[in-house]
Formats: sequence, structure tokens, C-alpha cells
Amino acid sequence: MSTHELYVNPPSGPGREIPATGEARFSWEYDMADAGRDRLLALYQKGKDKQWDGARRIDWALEVDPYDPLGTPDEALALYGTRHWAKLTEKDKGELRRHYASWNFSQFLHGEQGAMVCAARIVESAPDLDAKFYSATQTMDEARHAEIYGRFLHEKIGMLYPINDDLQSLLDDTLRDSRWDMPYLGMQVLIEGLALAAFGMIRDTTDKPLPKQILAYVMQDEARHVAFGRMALRDHYRQLTDAELREREEFVIEGCYLMRDRLRGVEVLENFGVGRKEAEEFSEQSEFLHLFRKLLFSRIVPCVKDIGLWGERLQRAYLDMGVFDLGDSNLDLLMTQDEEIADHLDAERFAAEERERVAEVERAIEAGAAEG
Repeated sequence: MSTHELYVNPPSGPGREIPATGEARFSWEYDMADAGRDRLLALYQKGKDKQWDGARRIDWALEVDPYDPLGTPDEALALYGTRHWAKLTEKDKGELRRHYASWNFSQFLHGEQGAMVCAARIVESAPDLDAKFYSATQTMDEARHAEIYGRFLHEKIGMLYPINDDLQSLLDDTLRDSRWDMPYLGMQVLIEGLALAAFGMIRDTTDKPLPKQILAYVMQDEARHVAFGRMALRDHYRQLTDAELREREEFVIEGCYLMRDRLRGVEVLENFGVGRKEAEEFSEQSEFLHLFRKLLFSRIVPCVKDIGLWGERLQRAYLDMGVFDLGDSNLDLLMTQDEEIADHLDAERFAAEERERVAEVERAIEAGAAEG
């Protein structure tokens, strides 16, 4: 079935074209023995070692109820407790859960395609070969993520939403900029930070095994991507003038306000007959949204500070948002936890498969003995 047949609100046209500027850079330095490049090369090696097949590592045989795909409690739905909630039948509530899951995972899907394009752009434009090498592994990672989210939406949910206008705007700004570091900043820091917060919130609250697997394994990859962005940008931003740093801080400020204020899923409520203004009010009152925003900035703020964007205006913006104190969060610990959760899921799954194999052998032995 064509994806366009599954869209709630079909997008116009088969795709989107974003005019690109900037330079494709070749490097003639192939000696990777420079001690200063060891960190990125180690990350490149890890990127190669950690490649995996989404068709095999994920157990696609697991059943998913499309009307309760994430085990979302009623209290987490923006309509809960409003005058509209009392009018919903149990069937309506199931449909609302389906739409919210579809909206979330559709934005994940579109964002991963954007990440794939940005990673490919970094391969093209980064001046150093080690950065190109690592970005090539990330491009494959992002392709795998888009494949997985697309499959989940097609096979398990049966519904998609178009890309959110504001997410599209942030992607457009990231890709249109001719400076080679902007795909790093827009994608690795802002959009990946947004994605990690959303992934983590669902991963840690869902009791459904398939989406938990998907999110845990994707987040294990994303931990490497954020580490790459931090290394590359930290080194580059040490060389920039104050004026150049201020330009990048302005981009971060605008992106953070946009993500905080505009990515709320009001499109879902509009499809349930709620006017846009009222839908925005319901979303703003949601405790789930407030928790998400806190988690969102727990990933972004320490990363921004770590790469050297910490000017006065940026600090004032984070004070205004109430997230300034998150600059001292331990980002390395969060990323380590992301990797460990995926490894733990693998261990649990392999142990269960081994138990099943042992039980199967024992049953075969018992059957043979009974026949003898």
C-alpha cells in the first residue's frame, strides 16, 4: 500500500526539495596517525562495530494493538479531563491513542530522514577525513532508523501524519545554511536532542515490548551521534570569532524556542474536532508536555554549553525558559545509560531464546523416550 494512502492529512506532492548551498570538500590527507584525531577515529571504529540489521535485531513478530500501541495512560492525553473527554466513547479513546502514536512516530520517521540527509551533507562538506568517515557510518544509522520507523507505522499502526510545519522549518534552516558546521549544530545538537528526549520518554514509560525495542536500539546509535557532534563542534568553535559564535547562538535560541513552543501535536486534536487555539491551550496544560520539555532540555542545554556556545544572550534565553541549571547535567551519564539499556534488552532477549531452545530440546528428548 502506498504511504500516501495512510496519511491522515496527505502532504502536497511526492516530496520536498530544499535548495542547497555550500561546498563539497575533498581532503588529500589520508594519514590517520595524527594523535589529535584519535577520538573521532575511535568513534568511527565504534560506528562500524555497532552496525545492526533492523530486520533481524528487532522482533517484528511481536503483536501491537494499534489502538493502544504504547500503553499510554489516559492522563497523558491532552484531552483528558476536558469537556471533550466526556464525549469520547472507548472506541474514540482508542482512536485518539492511535493518532497520538502515529503523530509521534511519524515525526520520528521524518526527522530520521532529515538526519540521514544532514549526515550525508556532513560527509560532503566536512573538511577532515575522519569526520567524513564517521558521518558515513551515521548516514547508514539514520537510514536504518527511517526504515524501522516506516515499517512500524505501516505494519503496526497503519496510519501516518505529515511532517510538522515547525520541524520542517528547522530542518530547512539547517540544510539551507552554507556553513559546513550548521548541519552538525541543527541536527546533532537540536533535532537529535529533541528526538532523544521524545524517544527516552516513551522508551522509559511504555510497557509494550516492540516500541521499547525500537526506541532503545535507536537511542544506542544516537548516543554515538551526539558524541560525534560534541567532538567536532567543540574543536571547531574554539577557532571562531565572537561574532561567529553569536550567530550560532542565535540559531540555537530560535531553534529552542521553536521546539519548546510549537512541537505539541495539536494536529491530532484538530482531527478530533478541536479548534487550533483550544488545542494549543489543552496541550499547554498537559503535565506530559511539561515533563517532555524538561527532558528535552536535559539533553540540549549541557551539549550546547559543552561545545562552547554559552554567551550572555543564550544564558538569558535559558534562564527565561527555566532550564539554565540543566547546563551542568551529566550528558555522558545519560548517553552511557542509553547504551546500557539497549544491551540489557539484548541480553534479556537472548536469554529468553536460549531458555526456549533448551525447553524444545527437553521436549524432544521426552517425546523420544515416550515413543521408545
